[in-house]
Amino acid sequence: MLGIELATAAFLPAAFVAMLAGFLSFLSPCVLPIVPPYLAYMTGVGVNGLKTGERSAVLPAVFFVLGLSTVFIVMGFAASAFGRAFLQYQDLLSKLAGVAVIVMGLHFLHVFRIPILDQEARIETGQQGGGALGAYVLGLAFAFGWTPCIGPQLGMILSLAATGGELSRGTALLGVYALGLGVPFLLAAIFIKRAIGLMNRLKPHLKAIERAMGGLLVIVGLMLLTGAFSAFSYWILETFPSLALLG
Repeated sequence: MLGIELATAAFLPAAFVAMLAGFLSFLSPCVLPIVPPYLAYMTGVGVNGLKTGERSAVLPAVFFVLGLSTVFIVMGFAASAFGRAFLQYQDLLSKLAGVAVIVMGLHFLHVFRIPILDQEARIETGQQGGGALGAYVLGLAFAFGWTPCIGPQLGMILSLAATGGELSRGTALLGVYALGLGVPFLLAAIFIKRAIGLMNRLKPHLKAIERAMGGLLVIVGLMLLTGAFSAFSYWILETFPSLALLG
């Protein structure tokens, strides 16, 4: 019973990190600027057409988010399966993952640059937009094609999934990450005119957002490296014993 309770407590901080990482991924310099063009492409109209309400972008956005969520959830399952297969090496995996996440965080903080993380492997999905199926395929392509760009954030969550040792926990973590990235995309589609204005105001601050992501990566990496995630989970369980009921 204690193991179930601890697993529940351990999932909560990891889920919070996953949600925050997804949101910051949406705000990253290589995702935020392409949101309006993507919405325009998926609806089959120009950005001006979106502003005037010529066609709604909500349904295509839903299928786009379903597409990227499919890829992320499969990744979470695979990472969890890998971690479970090497359960006896969990301590070593946690430390290696911690080091890798810290390195990626230092990249975002511009302590040094890793060239591959500055690349965008965009995948073309054809010339015509406007369909739900096309939006779903575009979501799949986005998840694969922008991996170098959102790789540090995604790698951090995959590391948490792999070191958890439970298939359901790792899969759920990537689902939460997909929510953090996908919900702002849906909100942008619903409130497109306001969203475009907000995105234009955010563009001058993208470097600061990138550094905030780097700081989060370094913190999580240190927690993985030192075992602080486990200690924090025990603290949560002791401080909020009612959480045991969720298990």
